[in-house]
Amino acid sequence: MKKNKLWSVLMAVLLAPSAWAQMQGVSSNEILIGSVQDLSGPISALGKWVRNGMLMRVDEINAQGGVHGRKIRLLMEDSAYDPKKAVLAVQKLVNQDKVFMVVGHMGTAQNNAAMPIQFEKNIVNFMPTTGSRDMFEPPHPLKFALLPPYFSTMQVQTPELYKAKKASKPCIIYQDDDYGVEVLAGAEAGLKSIGVELLEKTTYKRGATDFSSQVAKLKSAGCDFVIMGTLVRDTVTILGEARKVGMTATMMGSYVTFTELIPKLGGKVAEGFYSVSLLQTPYDDASSPALREWVAKYKAKFDGTEPTIQSELGYMMIDLFARASQKAGPVLDTKSFIAAMESLGKVEYPMFESPVYSWTATRRLGSAQSRMSIVEGGRWKELGNYK
Repeated sequence: MKKNKLWSVLMAVLLAPSAWAQMQGVSSNEILIGSVQDLSGPISALGKWVRNGMLMRVDEINAQGGVHGRKIRLLMEDSAYDPKKAVLAVQKLVNQDKVFMVVGHMGTAQNNAAMPIQFEKNIVNFMPTTGSRDMFEPPHPLKFALLPPYFSTMQVQTPELYKAKKASKPCIIYQDDDYGVEVLAGAEAGLKSIGVELLEKTTYKRGATDFSSQVAKLKSAGCDFVIMGTLVRDTVTILGEARKVGMTATMMGSYVTFTELIPKLGGKVAEGFYSVSLLQTPYDDASSPALREWVAKYKAKFDGTEPTIQSELGYMMIDLFARASQKAGPVLDTKSFIAAMESLGKVEYPMFESPVYSWTATRRLGSAQSRMSIVEGGRWKELGNYK
Protein backbone atom coordinates (compact mmCIF):
# COMPACT_ATOMS: atom_id res chain seq x y z
CA MET A 1 0.00 0.00 0.00
CA LYS A 2 2.84 2.36 0.90
CA LYS A 3 4.58 1.54 -2.38
CA ASN A 4 1.45 2.40 -4.38
CA LYS A 5 1.06 5.72 -2.53
CA LEU A 6 4.72 6.58 -3.13
CA TRP A 7 4.30 5.77 -6.83
CA SER A 8 1.23 8.03 -7.06
CA VAL A 9 3.01 10.92 -5.36
CA LEU A 10 6.07 10.53 -7.59
CA MET A 11 3.93 10.45 -10.72
CA ALA A 12 2.00 13.53 -9.60
CA VAL A 13 5.20 15.51 -9.05
CA LEU A 14 6.90 14.40 -12.25
CA LEU A 15 3.87 14.86 -14.43
CA ALA A 16 2.57 18.13 -13.03
CA PRO A 17 1.52 20.49 -15.86
CA SER A 18 4.17 23.06 -14.88
CA ALA A 19 6.89 20.50 -15.51
CA TRP A 20 5.90 20.26 -19.15
CA ALA A 21 5.08 23.89 -19.90
CA GLN A 22 8.03 23.92 -22.30
CA MET A 23 8.67 20.37 -23.50
CA GLN A 24 12.22 20.26 -24.71
CA GLY A 25 13.08 18.34 -27.87
CA VAL A 26 9.59 18.54 -29.39
CA SER A 27 8.65 21.15 -31.97
CA SER A 28 5.93 21.40 -34.59
CA ASN A 29 8.01 19.49 -37.13
CA GLU A 30 10.65 17.54 -35.19
CA ILE A 31 11.30 15.18 -32.28
CA LEU A 32 14.90 15.36 -31.10
CA ILE A 33 16.23 12.29 -29.33
CA GLY A 34 19.72 11.23 -28.27
CA SER A 35 21.67 8.05 -27.73
CA VAL A 36 25.03 7.18 -26.17
CA GLN A 37 26.94 4.20 -27.56
CA ASP A 38 30.44 2.80 -27.34
CA LEU A 39 31.78 3.89 -30.72
CA SER A 40 35.50 3.80 -29.95
CA GLY A 41 35.99 1.59 -26.87
CA PRO A 42 36.18 -2.16 -26.12
CA ILE A 43 32.72 -3.00 -27.49
CA SER A 44 32.57 -0.36 -30.21
CA ALA A 45 31.48 -2.91 -32.81
CA LEU A 46 28.32 -3.55 -30.79
CA GLY A 47 27.69 0.16 -30.37
CA LYS A 48 28.04 0.80 -34.09
CA TRP A 49 25.60 -1.99 -34.89
CA VAL A 50 23.03 -0.61 -32.44
CA ARG A 51 23.53 2.83 -34.01
CA ASN A 52 23.01 1.47 -37.53
CA GLY A 53 19.80 -0.31 -36.54
CA MET A 54 18.51 2.89 -34.94
CA LEU A 55 19.40 5.02 -37.97
CA MET A 56 17.75 2.55 -40.34
CA ARG A 57 14.41 2.72 -38.52
CA VAL A 58 14.62 6.52 -38.10
CA ASP A 59 15.06 6.93 -41.85
CA GLU A 60 12.17 4.57 -42.60
CA ILE A 61 9.82 6.41 -40.25
CA ASN A 62 10.80 9.81 -41.61
CA ALA A 63 10.36 8.60 -45.20
CA GLN A 64 6.80 7.66 -44.25
CA GLY A 65 6.06 11.15 -42.95
CA GLY A 66 7.33 10.88 -39.40
CA VAL A 67 5.14 10.81 -36.30
CA HIS A 68 2.11 13.10 -36.48
CA GLY A 69 3.99 15.16 -39.04
CA ARG A 70 7.15 15.38 -36.95
CA LYS A 71 10.43 13.95 -38.26
CA ILE A 72 12.68 12.15 -35.79
CA ARG A 73 16.23 13.48 -35.46
CA LEU A 74 18.73 11.27 -33.66
CA LEU A 75 21.87 12.66 -32.02
CA MET A 76 24.60 10.13 -31.27
CA GLU A 77 27.33 10.47 -28.64
CA ASP A 78 30.33 8.21 -27.92
CA SER A 79 31.06 7.04 -24.37
CA ALA A 80 33.95 4.73 -25.32
CA TYR A 81 32.35 2.46 -22.68
CA ASP A 82 33.60 4.82 -19.96
CA PRO A 83 31.06 5.86 -17.27
CA LYS A 84 32.70 9.28 -16.88
CA LYS A 85 32.43 9.96 -20.61
CA ALA A 86 28.86 8.67 -20.55
CA VAL A 87 27.97 11.28 -17.93
CA LEU A 88 29.48 14.06 -20.07
CA ALA A 89 27.64 12.75 -23.12
CA VAL A 90 24.27 12.71 -21.37
CA GLN A 91 24.88 16.15 -19.87
CA LYS A 92 25.46 17.44 -23.40
CA LEU A 93 22.36 15.76 -24.81
CA VAL A 94 20.06 16.82 -21.98
CA ASN A 95 21.35 20.29 -21.09
CA GLN A 96 22.91 21.56 -24.30
CA ASP A 97 21.16 19.77 -27.15
CA LYS A 98 17.94 19.54 -25.11
CA VAL A 99 16.74 16.17 -26.37
CA PHE A 100 13.26 14.88 -25.63
CA MET A 101 14.52 11.43 -24.70
CA VAL A 102 17.65 9.27 -24.34
CA VAL A 103 17.24 6.01 -26.25
CA GLY A 104 19.33 2.83 -26.17
CA HIS A 105 22.18 4.10 -23.94
CA MET A 106 24.78 1.30 -23.83
CA GLY A 107 26.34 -0.07 -20.64
CA THR A 108 25.32 -0.81 -17.06
CA ALA A 109 27.76 1.45 -15.19
CA GLN A 110 27.26 4.10 -17.87
CA ASN A 111 23.48 4.22 -17.41
CA ASN A 112 23.68 4.14 -13.63
CA ALA A 113 26.05 7.11 -13.68
CA ALA A 114 23.97 9.15 -16.14
CA MET A 115 20.35 8.47 -15.22
CA PRO A 116 20.23 11.03 -12.36
CA ILE A 117 21.07 13.76 -14.88
CA GLN A 118 18.11 12.74 -17.02
CA PHE A 119 15.68 12.32 -14.15
CA GLU A 120 16.49 15.76 -12.81
CA LYS A 121 15.13 17.15 -16.10
CA ASN A 122 12.29 14.59 -16.38
CA ILE A 123 13.93 12.84 -19.36
CA VAL A 124 12.93 9.20 -19.94
CA ASN A 125 15.69 6.59 -20.04
CA PHE A 126 14.22 4.55 -22.89
CA MET A 127 15.28 0.98 -23.70
CA PRO A 128 18.92 1.14 -22.54
CA THR A 129 21.31 -1.37 -24.10
CA THR A 130 22.04 -3.27 -20.91
CA GLY A 131 20.41 -6.05 -18.93
CA SER A 132 20.94 -4.59 -15.49
CA ARG A 133 17.98 -4.77 -13.14
CA ASP A 134 18.66 -1.12 -12.31
CA MET A 135 17.12 -0.21 -15.67
CA PHE A 136 13.64 -1.10 -14.40
CA GLU A 137 14.00 -1.61 -10.64
CA PRO A 138 12.88 0.04 -8.52
CA PRO A 139 9.92 0.98 -10.75
CA HIS A 140 10.18 4.58 -11.89
CA PRO A 141 7.97 6.58 -14.27
CA LEU A 142 11.01 7.53 -16.36
CA LYS A 143 12.34 3.98 -16.86
CA PHE A 144 11.40 1.65 -19.72
CA ALA A 145 13.55 -1.42 -20.42
CA LEU A 146 13.69 -3.81 -23.37
CA LEU A 147 16.51 -6.20 -22.47
CA PRO A 148 15.88 -8.87 -19.83
CA PRO A 149 18.12 -8.80 -16.78
CA TYR A 150 21.46 -10.60 -16.85
CA PHE A 151 20.49 -11.90 -13.43
CA SER A 152 17.27 -13.70 -14.34
CA THR A 153 18.46 -14.98 -17.73
CA MET A 154 21.54 -16.53 -16.10
CA GLN A 155 19.40 -17.78 -13.23
CA VAL A 156 17.15 -19.63 -15.68
CA GLN A 157 19.63 -20.79 -18.33
CA THR A 158 22.68 -21.76 -16.23
CA PRO A 159 21.17 -24.73 -14.36
CA GLU A 160 19.43 -25.94 -17.53
CA LEU A 161 22.68 -26.19 -19.49
CA TYR A 162 24.62 -27.45 -16.46
CA LYS A 163 22.25 -30.39 -16.08
CA ALA A 164 22.12 -31.07 -19.83
CA LYS A 165 25.94 -31.29 -19.97
CA LYS A 166 26.01 -33.49 -16.84
CA ALA A 167 28.71 -31.26 -15.41
CA SER A 168 30.00 -31.49 -11.83
CA LYS A 169 32.48 -28.65 -11.30
CA PRO A 170 30.99 -25.23 -12.18
CA CYS A 171 33.21 -22.15 -12.15
CA ILE A 172 32.99 -18.54 -13.31
CA ILE A 173 35.21 -15.83 -14.78
CA TYR A 174 33.73 -12.35 -14.91
CA GLN A 175 34.52 -8.70 -15.45
CA ASP A 176 34.85 -6.99 -12.09
CA ASP A 177 32.12 -4.36 -12.50
CA ASP A 178 28.34 -3.93 -12.28
CA TYR A 179 27.76 -6.10 -15.35
CA GLY A 180 29.97 -8.98 -14.23
CA VAL A 181 28.51 -8.99 -10.72
CA GLU A 182 24.99 -9.31 -12.18
CA VAL A 183 26.07 -12.35 -14.22
CA LEU A 184 27.70 -13.86 -11.13
CA ALA A 185 24.62 -13.32 -8.96
CA GLY A 186 22.29 -14.84 -11.55
CA ALA A 187 24.49 -17.89 -12.12
CA GLU A 188 24.87 -18.47 -8.38
CA ALA A 189 21.11 -18.22 -7.83
CA GLY A 190 20.42 -20.63 -10.69
CA LEU A 191 22.89 -23.23 -9.47
CA LYS A 192 21.66 -22.87 -5.90
CA SER A 193 18.16 -23.79 -7.11
CA ILE A 194 19.51 -27.26 -8.02
CA GLY A 195 21.69 -27.57 -4.91
CA VAL A 196 25.00 -26.69 -6.56
CA GLU A 197 27.64 -24.11 -5.62
CA LEU A 198 30.40 -22.57 -7.70
CA LEU A 199 33.71 -24.34 -7.24
CA GLU A 200 35.92 -21.44 -8.32
CA LYS A 201 35.57 -17.73 -9.10
CA THR A 202 38.03 -15.46 -10.86
CA THR A 203 37.78 -11.86 -12.05
CA TYR A 204 39.52 -9.31 -14.26
CA LYS A 205 39.43 -5.55 -14.72
CA ARG A 206 37.63 -3.83 -17.60
CA GLY A 207 40.02 -3.53 -20.56
CA ALA A 208 42.28 -6.45 -19.55
CA THR A 209 43.95 -8.40 -22.37
CA ASP A 210 45.92 -11.11 -20.56
CA PHE A 211 43.85 -13.85 -18.92
CA SER A 212 46.49 -16.56 -18.56
CA SER A 213 46.51 -16.50 -14.75
CA GLN A 214 42.70 -16.63 -14.53
CA VAL A 215 42.47 -19.54 -16.98
CA ALA A 216 45.27 -21.36 -15.16
CA LYS A 217 43.28 -20.98 -11.94
CA LEU A 218 40.18 -22.48 -13.58
CA LYS A 219 42.15 -25.40 -15.03
CA SER A 220 43.87 -26.08 -11.72
CA ALA A 221 40.46 -26.31 -10.04
CA GLY A 222 39.36 -28.92 -12.59
CA CYS A 223 36.39 -26.86 -13.81
CA ASP A 224 34.23 -28.69 -16.36
CA PHE A 225 31.59 -25.93 -16.72
CA VAL A 226 32.71 -22.30 -16.99
CA ILE A 227 30.28 -19.37 -16.86
CA MET A 228 31.59 -16.20 -18.47
CA GLY A 229 30.55 -12.70 -17.41
CA THR A 230 32.61 -11.36 -20.30
CA LEU A 231 32.22 -9.03 -23.27
CA VAL A 232 33.53 -9.74 -26.79
CA ARG A 233 37.29 -9.70 -27.29
CA ASP A 234 37.88 -10.92 -23.76
CA THR A 235 35.52 -13.84 -24.46
CA VAL A 236 37.46 -14.84 -27.57
CA THR A 237 40.82 -14.43 -25.82
CA ILE A 238 39.70 -16.52 -22.84
CA LEU A 239 38.34 -19.25 -25.11
CA GLY A 240 41.66 -19.32 -26.97
CA GLU A 241 43.67 -19.48 -23.76
CA ALA A 242 41.47 -22.26 -22.39
CA ARG A 243 41.88 -24.37 -25.52
CA LYS A 244 45.63 -23.67 -25.56
CA VAL A 245 46.09 -25.16 -22.08
CA GLY A 246 43.88 -28.14 -22.89
CA MET A 247 40.67 -27.24 -21.08
CA THR A 248 37.64 -29.08 -22.44
CA ALA A 249 35.04 -27.48 -20.16
CA THR A 250 31.67 -26.33 -21.43
CA MET A 251 31.89 -22.55 -21.78
CA MET A 252 28.76 -20.40 -21.44
CA GLY A 253 28.31 -16.63 -21.72
CA SER A 254 25.59 -14.10 -20.98
CA TYR A 255 23.69 -12.66 -23.93
CA VAL A 256 26.32 -9.89 -24.23
CA THR A 257 28.40 -12.58 -25.94
CA PHE A 258 25.59 -13.39 -28.39
CA THR A 259 27.14 -11.52 -31.29
CA GLU A 260 28.58 -12.47 -34.67
CA LEU A 261 32.00 -11.29 -33.50
CA ILE A 262 32.41 -14.40 -31.36
CA PRO A 263 32.46 -16.95 -34.21
CA LYS A 264 34.13 -14.52 -36.60
CA LEU A 265 37.00 -13.55 -34.30
CA GLY A 266 37.21 -16.87 -32.47
CA GLY A 267 37.10 -19.26 -35.41
CA LYS A 268 37.74 -22.81 -34.22
CA VAL A 269 38.15 -21.87 -30.55
CA ALA A 270 34.59 -20.52 -30.53
CA GLU A 271 33.09 -23.80 -31.75
CA GLY A 272 30.80 -25.28 -29.11
CA PHE A 273 30.57 -22.03 -27.14
CA TYR A 274 27.12 -21.45 -25.61
CA SER A 275 25.43 -18.11 -25.06
CA VAL A 276 22.13 -16.92 -23.69
CA SER A 277 20.26 -15.40 -26.66
CA LEU A 278 17.32 -13.09 -27.27
CA LEU A 279 16.53 -12.91 -31.00
CA GLN A 280 17.08 -14.69 -34.30
CA THR A 281 20.51 -14.12 -35.86
CA PRO A 282 20.00 -12.10 -39.09
CA TYR A 283 21.69 -14.30 -41.68
CA ASP A 284 21.26 -13.90 -45.46
CA ASP A 285 19.71 -17.36 -45.65
CA ALA A 286 17.33 -16.96 -42.70
CA SER A 287 14.21 -19.09 -42.95
CA SER A 288 11.96 -16.03 -42.62
CA PRO A 289 11.39 -14.17 -45.94
CA ALA A 290 10.72 -10.98 -43.94
CA LEU A 291 14.07 -11.28 -42.17
CA ARG A 292 15.92 -11.98 -45.42
CA GLU A 293 14.34 -8.83 -46.92
CA TRP A 294 15.30 -6.80 -43.85
CA VAL A 295 18.89 -8.07 -44.07
CA ALA A 296 19.06 -7.08 -47.74
CA LYS A 297 17.79 -3.56 -46.98
CA TYR A 298 20.26 -3.16 -44.14
CA LYS A 299 23.21 -4.25 -46.29
CA ALA A 300 22.14 -1.93 -49.09
CA LYS A 301 21.95 1.00 -46.67
CA PHE A 302 25.27 0.37 -44.95
CA ASP A 303 27.54 -0.50 -47.89
CA GLY A 304 27.27 -4.26 -47.61
CA THR A 305 27.82 -4.38 -43.84
CA GLU A 306 26.05 -7.40 -42.37
CA PRO A 307 23.53 -6.79 -39.58
CA THR A 308 23.71 -8.43 -36.18
CA ILE A 309 21.51 -9.00 -33.15
CA GLN A 310 22.55 -5.55 -31.94
CA SER A 311 21.32 -4.06 -35.23
CA GLU A 312 17.94 -5.68 -34.61
CA LEU A 313 17.83 -4.28 -31.08
CA GLY A 314 18.61 -0.74 -32.26
CA TYR A 315 15.91 -1.03 -34.92
CA MET A 316 13.36 -2.21 -32.34
CA MET A 317 14.21 0.56 -29.86
CA ILE A 318 13.38 3.27 -32.38
CA ASP A 319 10.31 1.40 -33.59
CA LEU A 320 8.99 1.19 -30.02
CA PHE A 321 9.71 4.89 -29.50
CA ALA A 322 7.76 5.73 -32.65
CA ARG A 323 4.83 3.47 -31.71
CA ALA A 324 4.46 5.13 -28.33
CA SER A 325 4.89 8.63 -29.78
CA GLN A 326 2.20 7.89 -32.36
CA LYS A 327 -0.16 6.58 -29.70
CA ALA A 328 0.54 9.61 -27.50
CA GLY A 329 -1.14 11.81 -30.12
CA PRO A 330 -0.32 15.24 -31.57
CA VAL A 331 0.43 16.70 -28.13
CA LEU A 332 3.66 14.87 -27.38
CA ASP A 333 5.25 15.35 -23.99
CA THR A 334 6.62 13.04 -21.34
CA LYS A 335 3.24 12.66 -19.68
CA SER A 336 1.48 11.56 -22.87
CA PHE A 337 4.42 9.36 -23.88
CA ILE A 338 4.45 7.51 -20.55
CA ALA A 339 0.70 6.96 -20.74
CA ALA A 340 1.07 5.62 -24.29
CA MET A 341 3.83 3.17 -23.31
CA GLU A 342 1.83 1.90 -20.36
CA SER A 343 -1.14 1.17 -22.64
CA LEU A 344 0.76 0.04 -25.74
CA GLY A 345 -0.32 -3.56 -25.24
CA LYS A 346 1.52 -6.59 -26.55
CA VAL A 347 4.28 -6.00 -29.09
CA GLU A 348 6.38 -8.58 -30.90
CA TYR A 349 8.67 -8.78 -33.91
CA PRO A 350 8.04 -12.12 -35.67
CA MET A 351 10.76 -11.59 -38.28
CA PHE A 352 13.32 -11.34 -35.45
CA GLU A 353 11.68 -14.22 -33.53
CA SER A 354 11.32 -11.97 -30.52
CA PRO A 355 9.41 -12.79 -27.35
CA VAL A 356 6.23 -10.79 -26.65
CA TYR A 357 6.83 -7.43 -24.96
CA SER A 358 4.51 -5.28 -22.88
CA TRP A 359 4.83 -2.48 -20.33
CA THR A 360 2.42 -1.25 -17.67
CA ALA A 361 2.24 1.39 -14.96
CA THR A 362 4.03 -0.95 -12.55
CA ARG A 363 6.06 -3.16 -14.91
CA ARG A 364 8.87 -1.30 -16.70
CA LEU A 365 10.48 -4.37 -18.34
CA GLY A 366 9.07 -5.61 -21.64
CA SER A 367 10.02 -9.28 -21.26
CA ALA A 368 12.29 -11.41 -19.08
CA GLN A 369 12.45 -14.37 -21.48
CA SER A 370 15.55 -15.80 -23.15
CA ARG A 371 16.81 -18.98 -24.79
CA MET A 372 20.16 -20.64 -25.51
CA SER A 373 22.36 -20.67 -28.62
CA ILE A 374 25.55 -22.44 -29.64
CA VAL A 375 28.30 -21.74 -32.17
CA GLU A 376 28.30 -24.53 -34.76
CA GLY A 377 30.09 -24.41 -38.09
CA GLY A 378 31.13 -20.80 -37.58
CA ARG A 379 27.65 -19.44 -36.95
CA TRP A 380 25.03 -19.25 -34.23
CA LYS A 381 22.35 -21.91 -33.92
CA GLU A 382 19.40 -21.07 -31.67
CA LEU A 383 18.31 -23.86 -29.33
CA GLY A 384 14.86 -24.49 -27.89
CA ASN A 385 12.12 -22.08 -26.93
CA TYR A 386 12.02 -18.96 -24.80
CA LYS A 387 11.84 -19.47 -21.05
